[in-house]
Amino acid sequence: MSFSRPALRPASSALSRTRPSAARRLHGIELVMAAAALLPRLPSAAEWPGYEKLTREQVIAALAKASASAPVDLYSKNLSGLDLSGIDFKGANLAAAILNRSNLASANLSRCNLTVSFAEGTNLTNANLQGAMMFSMQLQGANLKGANLSGARLIGDLRRANLEQAVLARVDGAADMKNQSMGLMRANILSANLRGADLSGSDFSRADFSFSDLSGANLAGAKLNGAEFSGTDMRGANLAGADLSGSNFIDTDFTGANLADANFTAATFRGVRGIDRANTRGARGLPARTR
Repeated sequence: MSFSRPALRPASSALSRTRPSAARRLHGIELVMAAAALLPRLPSAAEWPGYEKLTREQVIAALAKASASAPVDLYSKNLSGLDLSGIDFKGANLAAAILNRSNLASANLSRCNLTVSFAEGTNLTNANLQGAMMFSMQLQGANLKGANLSGARLIGDLRRANLEQAVLARVDGAADMKNQSMGLMRANILSANLRGADLSGSDFSRADFSFSDLSGANLAGAKLNGAEFSGTDMRGANLAGADLSGSNFIDTDFTGANLADANFTAATFRGVRGIDRANTRGARGLPARTR
């Protein structure tokens, strides 16, 4: 199982939004991630020793007592494999929680703290994740089709995730440069489906979109400087006014894309296709033969 280790300062900041005991739990989160590094991908919920396993009924009962001012604390709880579709989590603390293969379709997870949580293969179709804290979250193979992540803080592993028609407008997915000593923390969105997704106004600086499908996606005004787009399908994508300076484009397909007023200064181009069939009016930094 692959993952990104938690960063001390951002995780501390994220947890500070939860109960006063959250700071004391920071060390526990670090131990959670260190232990996860030694574990293979686990197929069953029973193989998460030390994580209290809850039932759907227990989750609903706990949420019934919660409010916006007193969110429920589900820190490090095992909710894997549960049908939690349509449930309002009321801004719950789900840091380090196990949500693998759970059904969270149309669930309300807005403003929830999902720091270093696991949601591999989870069904999050049409879920509301607006303003959620998703730092170092594991979402490999998750289904987020039609989900709303607008305004969320997203640093995580989204390899092979389905984000078709998802809303990621104004998402803060920029790499955290303060944590280089622990490895660059960035959004890994490799081999993912983002067809028709809305990433307008978002910040995914230094994110890795290699081999992902961004065809028809809206990235207008997005900050994508230093990002990786190797083998990425950007046919028909809207990149108008986007900052793509210093990004890498290797075997990228721009056929029919809108690149008007986009900034490609110092970007690397190798084996790209379709720029001659894209709208390049006002774009800066494109290869000379396309100007």
